[in-house]
Parts: sequence; C-alpha cells; structure tokens
Amino acid sequence: MTKKVTLAAATAGHAEGGTTLNAFDNALLAAGIGNINLIKVSSILPPEVPVVELPKIKPGALVPTAYAAMTSEVPGETVAAAVGYAVPDDPAKNGVIMEFHGHATRDEAERQIERMLEEAFRVRGEPIREMKVVAVAHTVRQIGCALAAITLLAEEDLL
Repeated sequence: MTKKVTLAAATAGHAEGGTTLNAFDNALLAAGIGNINLIKVSSILPPEVPVVELPKIKPGALVPTAYAAMTSEVPGETVAAAVGYAVPDDPAKNGVIMEFHGHATRDEAERQIERMLEEAFRVRGEPIREMKVVAVAHTVRQIGCALAAITLLAEEDLL
C-alpha cells in the first residue's frame, strides 16, 4: 500500500453497544470513521501534512490511523480515549502523534497526551510549534466505548 498522505484529521466518539465489538463499532460511527477500514499505524505525522477537520471519506477506504479505544462492561465506570499531535518549528521535520486510553476522565486523558507529546519532543530536541489534543470520555450504562483517532489521508481516500 503506497499512497501519499496529504492531510490528517483528528476525531473522537463514544457509544454503547450490545457487545464490546458493537460498542467499538458504534464509537467509530460516532467519530465519523465507522465505514472505513482502519490500518493501525505508529505515531508519526509526516512533514508538512496539515491536520484538518474530518472530511468525507470514501466508504471502504483503507486508511492508516493512529487510534486509542477503551471499552468496558462495568456500569457506572468512566472510560476515556485521547489522541494528540505536535509539530516542530521546522516544517520539513515530522510531527508526533500520541494515543491514550484508560479508566480516566476526559481532562486526565488530555493531560496525559500533553505530557507524552512534550516528552517526545524533549527527547528529539525539537521545540513544539503546534499541539492539539482530541479526547472523549464515556460513562458506561451497559457496554460502552470511548475512541479517539487521527487518520492519515490521501486524496484518493476522499469523496
């Protein structure tokens, strides 16, 4: 699979379902990415790739995605998922994406991502030009899922 990533989009969703897989699928739908095929990737944002609002994506598209998801079958439990990205001052260098999922609030998930991005750039010796976090939390009624994702898109993926 070789295609040129031209843009990225961050999104999040949460939902209930009759099974853990249905809760995950419903969270994908709530996030706007339920009708594409996610290819899980590690956490590098290519250089000079803008992060935009989620566009319309062709159903069935194969989309490289960094994502985090947390499901639970414990009523009353709160689960959270977050993704974030940071880009360096030098636009010719890559950015970094971080993911988090766990038993946490939305605020806790956001703080965790911020800490991870700051460490990633400190280790790389790069200053951060821009950082953004997308997070969601879900309080379980029966079976729930929180999901956050950053899709890496090519022109051929878009409607």
